Amino acid sequence: MSDDVDAVVQAVGPRLRALRQQRDTTLTQLSETTGISVSTLSRLESGQRRATLELLLPLTRALQVPLDQLLDEPASRDPRVQLRPVERHGMTMLPLTRRPGGLQAYKMIMPPGHPAGDVELKTHEGYEWLYVLNGRFVLFLGDQRLELTPGEVVEFDTHVPHALTNPGPAPVELLALFGPQGERMHVRARPRGSGE
Repeated sequence: MSDDVDAVVQAVGPRLRALRQQRDTTLTQLSETTGISVSTLSRLESGQRRATLELLLPLTRALQVPLDQLLDEPASRDPRVQLRPVERHGMTMLPLTRRPGGLQAYKMIMPPGHPAGDVELKTHEGYEWLYVLNGRFVLFLGDQRLELTPGEVVEFDTHVPHALTNPGPAPVELLALFGPQGERMHVRARPRGSGE
């Protein structure tokens, strides 16, 4: 292995530890999320275990960072959040939270005519809260068809068959909060103690 490659691999441990600590995540929590043992994670962070793709790929997913962020020093020390969009199911998703597990926040952009073809209702673990920023979209939820416009909010248990669609003609922008263990969102209409 060349000196350059060896230096990159050796630097993974400290970067991994720094990312985990920035997200206030314990080794145990990261182990539960990735399926990698606590001892392996500890040895990887301390440089006693060599980084492999089999270890790095689940770690990048859990920490929500691209692989190059673990392998190379970030290009800038700019403290501003650099959103890295991901494409999922034909939608662009900008993660707004960085910690693995628990409540996740996204800005979602759904192109016009999404999805192409027949609407397929799906279920999965969790609870979802959606706020419409721009555009008009249709939520199929069980046997309901709901049309939502800017400023409207919907929340639902994702065990109920559902699908998000954009009949067009403009993109839809949503703010999405997702609780993988079924955490519900709590919306307060006015400050406590304001009466009525």
